Amino acid sequence: MKRGLHFLLLIFSLTLFAQKAPVDTTQIVIPNRYNSVDAQTKPYVIMISTDGFRYDYAKKYNAENLLKLSNEGVQAKAMIPCYPSITFPNHWSLATGLYPSHHGLIDNFFYDYKRKEFYAMSDKKNAEDGSWYGGTPLWGLAEKQGMISASMMWVGSASDAGGKRPTYYYPYHEKFTPSEKVDKVINWLKLPMDKRPHFISLYFPEVDGSGHHFGPEAKETEEAVHLIDRAIGDLVQKVNNLGLKNVNFVFVSDHGMIKVDGGTPLEIPSILFNKDRFDFYNSQTLLRIVVKNPDEVQSVYKELKAGKTDDYEVYLDKRLPKYLHFGTKDDQYGRIGQILLVPMAPKIFLEKGKKTSVGKHGYNPRLVPEMKATFFAWGPQFRNNVVVDEFSNVNVYPLVAEILGLKIDQPIDGKIKVLKGTLKEKK
Repeated sequence: MKRGLHFLLLIFSLTLFAQKAPVDTTQIVIPNRYNSVDAQTKPYVIMISTDGFRYDYAKKYNAENLLKLSNEGVQAKAMIPCYPSITFPNHWSLATGLYPSHHGLIDNFFYDYKRKEFYAMSDKKNAEDGSWYGGTPLWGLAEKQGMISASMMWVGSASDAGGKRPTYYYPYHEKFTPSEKVDKVINWLKLPMDKRPHFISLYFPEVDGSGHHFGPEAKETEEAVHLIDRAIGDLVQKVNNLGLKNVNFVFVSDHGMIKVDGGTPLEIPSILFNKDRFDFYNSQTLLRIVVKNPDEVQSVYKELKAGKTDDYEVYLDKRLPKYLHFGTKDDQYGRIGQILLVPMAPKIFLEKGKKTSVGKHGYNPRLVPEMKATFFAWGPQFRNNVVVDEFSNVNVYPLVAEILGLKIDQPIDGKIKVLKGTLKEKK
């Protein structure tokens, strides 16, 4: 019992979004919002993200509840994260149906040269400033169409991105256990019909934390998978006990995890440390370079290309593979940079004196299978015993909108035709 408690406390202390200052755990409620009469007749969707839940974890670690529920409903062979396969970009892609280059969160941290400001995922001011986030998140789409929504710490949900915050939400913190989050979701579903959310987004960080700090093969990661699996089983049972009709579950993750070679990291080319000529942003699995004098881009590219090793590739952003949607034509916010250094997994770039974690993500998910994410879904709207091929995570947005009867009011990258076949035919 003590070991399990110590493990849980350790995971909460080690996750990516740790905040050192005391945090307010109070729920925020936007007053004077009600479900329309039409919204009250719609299905419910609980969309659950377990950060870092690799596509094979459920079977690898025998997550009994998730295996049972997904076997009865819909499961994908894998879900393909957007590039780069990291947390903030992919959570916002799941929420908006847009690639990172189209919604603006191109990394967990970046500099906007037009705004002359940094964005960092751990900065509360950034996190709650909707002007950083492009697109309309699912909760905003619902609220604009008269449907109440709620969010338990999903990326961007404490901001006014898209013009509307969820009616009920919590700014990010790590004080709640998974079981406490489940109980708060159940409390939302106990509200009167006119105040009850029909779209709920729920976020769990524990599996990602264990994967980073102990690696994807570690016992601690297996225990984190089981921790979340128990929470999902508890959630489904408690929802069933409410007697609500037409509650649907969509279980996703943002990316996978791989053990990296932290012992012999790649050296960052020395030329890049000339701050008069360059800025570079190193997430270790991707290094983005901004050449301050645009006339030098081609010559710098050739120099970097000539000096590279077999352990990484050098790309002009316009020559990055088009399927990654991360090049010049896609960079709607001008935040990516002109040259990219892309290490071959499990290699990473690491500055001298800096540390890394045991496990990481961020690599191209089409070349590194360990980056692939999970998609399971079950409930009255979903077909039974269906397995679908791999698909891009931007297609989750139109699927959820279709279930809720929401009209998508602006262009997105996702297509309903990709996952339409997972739904039962309307009677």
